[in-house]
Amino acid sequence: MRTKYIDLIEQTFDFPQNEFSLEEDRLLFHGIDLMKIIEEYGTPIKFNYLPQISNNIQRAKGWFREAINNLGYTGKYKYAYCTKSSHFSYILNEVLKNDVEIETSSAFDIDIVQELMRTEKLAPGKTIICNGYKPQNYIDKIGELINSGELDVIPVVDNIEEMEQLLAVVDENITINIGIRIASEEDPKFEFYTSRLGIRYRDIVPVYKSFLKDNPRVKVKMLHFFINTGISDNAYYWNELTKCLRVYSDLKLICDDLTSLNIGGGFPIKKSLAFDYDYSYMVHEILMQIKKMCSESKIPEPTIFTEFGSFTVGESGGAIFKVIHQKQQNDRENWNMIDSSFMTNLPDTWAINQRFIMLPVNKWQENYERVLLGGLTCDSDDYYNSEQHSNAIYLPKFDKTKPLYIGFFNTGAYQETIGGFGGLKHCLIPEPKHIIIKRDEEGKVTTEVFSNEQTASDYLKILGY
Repeated sequence: MRTKYIDLIEQTFDFPQNEFSLEEDRLLFHGIDLMKIIEEYGTPIKFNYLPQISNNIQRAKGWFREAINNLGYTGKYKYAYCTKSSHFSYILNEVLKNDVEIETSSAFDIDIVQELMRTEKLAPGKTIICNGYKPQNYIDKIGELINSGELDVIPVVDNIEEMEQLLAVVDENITINIGIRIASEEDPKFEFYTSRLGIRYRDIVPVYKSFLKDNPRVKVKMLHFFINTGISDNAYYWNELTKCLRVYSDLKLICDDLTSLNIGGGFPIKKSLAFDYDYSYMVHEILMQIKKMCSESKIPEPTIFTEFGSFTVGESGGAIFKVIHQKQQNDRENWNMIDSSFMTNLPDTWAINQRFIMLPVNKWQENYERVLLGGLTCDSDDYYNSEQHSNAIYLPKFDKTKPLYIGFFNTGAYQETIGGFGGLKHCLIPEPKHIIIKRDEEGKVTTEVFSNEQTASDYLKILGY
C-alpha cells in the first residue's frame, strides 16, 4: 500500500512543481531548504522570497507584450503596483526595480511616495494613481504631490465633491489630470448590487458634461474599472467589461483628453497545488475585446493600466509553524496544535475563510493522517480545517519525538496589515485617538487621552522607511 505523505501528494497533484520540490523528505521552496531556515531561526517564522515579486511583474508584462504584438494593438501597457497589498520598504524596493507605476489608497500612501522620491527609488515622471475614497487629509496630500510637479499624478475621483476639493488645493496655474472610477455592478452572489466606490455607469457621461467638460483646469485622462471578484473567465466578468467599454467609447467621443483605461487588479494567485489559470489567454481576450470596441467606435486604442497587488506580492510570502501537540477530542477528530495563531498571523483564514497552500516541511516519507489544525489563542475560531481543493487536511502522522513543521505559502498579500503588524491597519488607515472616560465619586465626568491617532511618521517607522 502507498500510505506515505509523498504518495498522497503524487496521487493527487502533478508534483514536483515550479516552486515546490523535495530533497529526501524535506520540502524545498524555489530551491531553498526550509528545514535549514528552521534550524537557524526556529518557529514560528514568516518570510518573503523577494525574487518572486520581480518574477510575477515580468510575467505579466510579458503576457501583455505578447498580446499587444499578436493583436497589433496600438496602445501601450503600464503595470501599477497596488500598495495596499503590502506597504513594506523591502517590498517597494523590489517592486520599483521593474519600471512600474504606483497606485495609492490613503493619505499615508502619499508619505511613502514622497519618501521614495526623496531616496531616489521612484523616478520622476512616474504615474501615481490615487484611488479610494478621499477624506480631506488625503486630498491635501494629493494636492501637494500635484503641486510639486515631479510626478504624473492621476487622482481617480470617487464623486464630484472630490473634484471640487482637489481644485481648491491645487495651484490655479496647474491643470489636474484625473480619472473617473466606474461603480461596477457586483456579482449576483454579493449582498449588495453596486460598488460603494465610484460613479454609476449611466451617470459618468452626464457628470462629465455638467461639471468637467468646460472646466479648463481639469482633463479627464483615465477611466477606471475594477471587479471585486477579480479577472475571471465567466459571464459576469465579460458582461461588466463590455459595459465598461461602452462607457469608455461614449466618453471618448466627447472627451479628446481620455487616453487610458485602467482595468484594475484581480489576477488570481496560486492557493492550491491544483491551481490552473490561463493568464496569457485572459490578457489576449481582454485586449481583443478592447480593440474590437475601438474599431467599432472608430476611436484610438487606449493605454491599458493594471493595478495588481496580490498578484505582485502574494506568492512571495510564507509562514512556517511547528506542531507542538496532538489532541484527540473524539473518535474522529485529531487536533494538531501549532506554536502560533491563525487569527493573528494569517487573519484571512479566520476573517474570509481564505485557504492557502499548506504543506509539511519535513516527514514526507512517513504515513499520513487526517487532522484539524488549532491555534494558540483561546478563541474557538482559531483553527484551520480544510484545503482549497478538499474539505480535509492530511499531514504526516504526529510523533512527539520527531517534530513536524508545516508551511503556509503564498501568504504575502494583506496578512500583515489586517493582522495589525506593529500597529499597521489595512490601507494604512490610522488607529483613532483613544479616550478614557472616568466619573469621580461626586459624579463629575473627566476624560484623558490614552493614545493619540497614529501619524505618518509612526507608519513609516513600522514599515522600514
